Amino acid sequence: ADEHLDLDDGRWEDVHVVTGALKLFFRELPEPLVPFGHFDKFIAAIKMQDPTRRGRCVRDLVCSLPPAHHDTMKVLFRHLCRVIEYKEENRMSVQSIAIVFGPTLLRPASEEGNMAVHMVFQNQVVELILNQYGYIFPD
Repeated sequence: ADEHLDLDDGRWEDVHVVTGALKLFFRELPEPLVPFGHFDKFIAAIKMQDPTRRGRCVRDLVCSLPPAHHDTMKVLFRHLCRVIEYKEENRMSVQSIAIVFGPTLLRPASEEGNMAVHMVFQNQVVELILNQYGYIFPD
């Protein structure tokens, strides 16, 4: 909201502050990056046994997202792929990123049901998108 931040201010030097703010931004959105209406479709896709069909279905679902969601996802996941390139230094592997961002980017409209089971699938969706970024977001 109308707040002007000076990113040269020393408090932004700690990467954890910046990453925490990014995660908080996505968690506080009224509707997650993957809209509520798409949640069950993504979960059904990630449960598919055939890896080729699973990847194609997730790609098609990502393509079906509203443009603002799709474009934001593309930029965010491109950045997360760059973070993973430095996993030896930052300890942020594909699995680590998925654990951090899965429940934030992809959540059900209501918290009914088994949250632990949902979390496994949420993380798997994020992992798949990271691992298949070039296929899901062809340039």
